[in-house]
Amino acid sequence: MLFLAKAAGVAILVWFYITARNNAEPPIKWAVIGLIGYWIAWWVGKLTVVSALAGMVAKSATGTFLLLQVPAIIAVAAAFLIRKKLLADAKKSTGQ
Repeated sequence: MLFLAKAAGVAILVWFYITARNNAEPPIKWAVIGLIGYWIAWWVGKLTVVSALAGMVAKSATGTFLLLQVPAIIAVAAAFLIRKKLLADAKKSTGQ
């Protein structure tokens, strides 16, 4: 994983922890769910998008760098959707 992807993973961990704490939910559970969701989405993005497009940008350093950031973007989007689902479930369980 690239440094930026690792930094985003830590940010996801903190984001989920703080969100859970602010909504009176178990913060460790939410942080683990968010991080695992991020990792899975990152690997799926790497194995599908990067593998399929790697040959197209092999001679361009900038293209390669940008292509390697795509899995992190996919993973952050997946984490956003996971967080949205957890928040909806939390509101449903409290009856709001």
